[in-house]
Parts: sequence; C-alpha cells; structure tokens
Amino acid sequence: MDIKLVNIGFGNIVAANRIVAIVSPESAPIKRIIQEAREKGVLIDATYGRRTRAVIVVDSAHVILSAVQPETVANRLSSKDTGSDDI
Repeated sequence: MDIKLVNIGFGNIVAANRIVAIVSPESAPIKRIIQEAREKGVLIDATYGRRTRAVIVVDSAHVILSAVQPETVANRLSSKDTGSDDI
C-alpha cells in the first residue's frame, strides 16, 4: 500500500488519502467549523502565525489550517511530486 503525502506548507505534510475537503476560510460556515474544531480540540494550526488561506478537513474530523492557497494544495495533491515546493 503506497501512502501519498501532500506538503501543506512549512514542511508540514498530510496523508492525501485522508483528505475530505480543501476549502477557503472566508465563509461563515467554514469559520464556524474552525471554531467548533477549536472547542473540541481537533484543530491543527499549521500556519506558523501567518494568515489562514486553506482549511483542510480530514476523515478523522480534524481540521487543519494552512497558509497555502487551496488551489496550491489541490495542485500538489494531483501532481506526482507533492513535496517539492514550499512557501
């Protein structure tokens, strides 16, 4: 079984087969999902203090914040070389 990993910025990596959604944090429902994840203790902040540009939801109900654009994460997910570029 081959595990594909996706670089989400600053050397942080997520298992691609666990990703359910990659969304922008701008809408009120997504902000609510982030707040609920924070309260439940399942929020992972991988922004290193930078502005959140992508919210990644995984199948374990964890929510991951990334400083990389959602399109960039999706491109890395679909490409063969997922770990070559970083912020």
